[in-house]
Amino acid sequence: MFLRKADKVESVAELKDRIRGSQITVLSKYQGINVEQATELRRRLRAQAVHFKVFKNTLARRALDELGLSRAAALMEGPTAWAFCDDPVVPPKVLKEYAKEAPFVQMNGGILEGEVITRAQLDSLAELPPQNVLLGRVVGTICAPLRKLVGTLNALPRNLVNVLDQIKKQKEGAGAAA
Repeated sequence: MFLRKADKVESVAELKDRIRGSQITVLSKYQGINVEQATELRRRLRAQAVHFKVFKNTLARRALDELGLSRAAALMEGPTAWAFCDDPVVPPKVLKEYAKEAPFVQMNGGILEGEVITRAQLDSLAELPPQNVLLGRVVGTICAPLRKLVGTLNALPRNLVNVLDQIKKQKEGAGAAA
């Protein structure tokens, strides 16, 4: 496929913008997949707010060099598809799940917040729950001690009232006995 110089410059700029604007970028092997499989994969990724695109490797190398991410160029083996997303768990999870159905699609590695990461690290990310679930767990963990503190503070007046009530009953019992 022949691209004009302006198209090449635009393609490099687009890739750089997408890498900069995404929390995670996943590079995956995109070879031996038919049109139906490609369409299904794109549909699944789009449903999870993941942008998926294939860039020419020579242009991708240029973009990576300009971003100071030359090490990521080693992750490109043959036709390479790029997945961009703000949730670092979603693309690895979707791609790993889809690779069970279409083994031709395999993650090669990625870029997480400006750092090159390996396939093994992507597999680890794929095992994590989605970001909103993790944030909920963090909030729950932070709130648990606060709930205990509130319970303790609420118990103090209740306990004081119980003690005073017991003293009152003892005095009434002592007054009635005398």
